[in-house]
Amino acid sequence: MKRVVRQALALVALAFLPAIAQAVYYGKSAPWQAPAVAKDEVTLEQARGFGDSVLWLDARPDAQFAEAHIPGAMALNEDRWGELLPQMLAVWSPDKRVVVYCSSQSCAASHEVARRLRTEAELKNVFVLHGGWETWLEANK
Repeated sequence: MKRVVRQALALVALAFLPAIAQAVYYGKSAPWQAPAVAKDEVTLEQARGFGDSVLWLDARPDAQFAEAHIPGAMALNEDRWGELLPQMLAVWSPDKRVVVYCSSQSCAASHEVARRLRTEAELKNVFVLHGGWETWLEANK
């Protein structure tokens, strides 16, 4: 009986060797460590694929927007929603895809602005940039 148990344990250990080797080899770049793209999000590559039909909206505070932003982006944040929304709607058209971003993957401002655009302004094709401003910075170093 002990022999069967030892053989079973040896088989289990051998089965785990490829997984352990892969985890060691890929280390921090393992795909299971990357946050998943939510259903209302788009990757930077997808957003760039929209071409000229994308309208970038920056949901960060005014000071951060003034410091730097995606070229052509407009500010639309919660603090000045009532003032900035009409300005945004003046340049929006139904053929545009709206991509909202804020300062990081964990930033909720972009999701809230996108939600409000969908519900209050009744816009279609509103997305959040997966990874936010940091993703843009990293890709444009």
